[in-house]
Amino acid sequence: MHILLIHQFFLEDGEGGGSRWNEMSRIWVREGHQVTVLAGMGHYMGCKSEEYKGQYFFRKINSGHVTVIRSYVSYDYNRSISGRLRGYLSFTFSSIWAGIFYAKDRYDVILVTSPPLFTAISAIVLSWFKHLPIVMEIRDLWPESVIDTGILTNRFLIKFSYRFEKYICKKARLISVLTPAFRDVLIRKGIAAEKIALIPNAADFYLSEKIMADFDVNAFRYEHNLAGKFVILYVGAHGVANHLVQMIQAAELLKDTNALFLLIGDGMQKEMLIQEVMKRDLANIRFLDTVDKSEVFKYILASNMGASVLKKTETFKTVYSNKTFDYFSCKKPILMAIDGISRKLVEDACAGIFVEPENPEDFAEKIRFYMQNPDLLPIQGENGYRYAKTHFDREALSEKYMGYLKSYAK
Repeated sequence: MHILLIHQFFLEDGEGGGSRWNEMSRIWVREGHQVTVLAGMGHYMGCKSEEYKGQYFFRKINSGHVTVIRSYVSYDYNRSISGRLRGYLSFTFSSIWAGIFYAKDRYDVILVTSPPLFTAISAIVLSWFKHLPIVMEIRDLWPESVIDTGILTNRFLIKFSYRFEKYICKKARLISVLTPAFRDVLIRKGIAAEKIALIPNAADFYLSEKIMADFDVNAFRYEHNLAGKFVILYVGAHGVANHLVQMIQAAELLKDTNALFLLIGDGMQKEMLIQEVMKRDLANIRFLDTVDKSEVFKYILASNMGASVLKKTETFKTVYSNKTFDYFSCKKPILMAIDGISRKLVEDACAGIFVEPENPEDFAEKIRFYMQNPDLLPIQGENGYRYAKTHFDREALSEKYMGYLKSYAK
């Protein structure tokens, strides 16, 4: 098959962040399929490559032999909520142009992944122009998530968003969701169950096992000044939805211990978080810029626990956190500060412990528990690894996804 994928935040080679589609498309190309991606010139955490300065469109083949056509995204994306909206809309229009004038091959299906929901506009226009079926993937519930976090407050836009969601779900031949809770929500909204496929996020064992084969944890910890510390790692966006101030508050409660909070990533609130740490005069919390996935895995392997953290909202009870599966693949137990199905995931796997979101006292108490019971760490880490091997192996899920595409693209 030849798949036209619309994904505003498809990662560059060596770029950190959610790599679901980089890995999925790499596997499909390896199996003999073709993937062309319409992507934006910018990262959801705010980075933008100097390579694209002064350019509106750029085509290249990435390291996975995937054709990537990048198109213009407003430089205001990560500066404010209104800047983010300009970023979404600029990609909508530029990706339509790129799809018409730069993606001229013959394709079998358009696969569009959201958020943002605006990418579906591009899919609809290009579907009409190229006479192709649409497969819609929902990685996060929009507009619910942006409403619950206070990002979207305009009543007209909220009403429009729900109507547009209903329209694209009707137009799509297949809807792919990442969690069983998303599936339940869509069914309650009137979407036929047989039209929905569950393809969750997954663990990339090929990478973790490659690194673990000869990785010297002690040397890495010594080199990065982690020796003698109980390291709690967070990897991901530093935005409104993540509410990382709760980790800063927990760090303050653990100043009397050797706990060290290591936060890797970027986002709209990162500068505010750094200022908050300075104001509280905390030496047990560090920030690192975004690094590529292989480097992230080294930091995970050198940590004691991984943390998955989101704001306390009803919508986030329906999500699986990307980073959870990276922790699983590296045999690290998880501090799960997300209620709902993410909590159930970790508890079913016996691979960590639930932390009440936005409760720094509970966060600190759970960390103290593990510091006093270090024998639990390797046991729960192995539990998570085995559970993910059985249920969330990227290779197996990629094959399952392709099976759906072959059936529904006809």
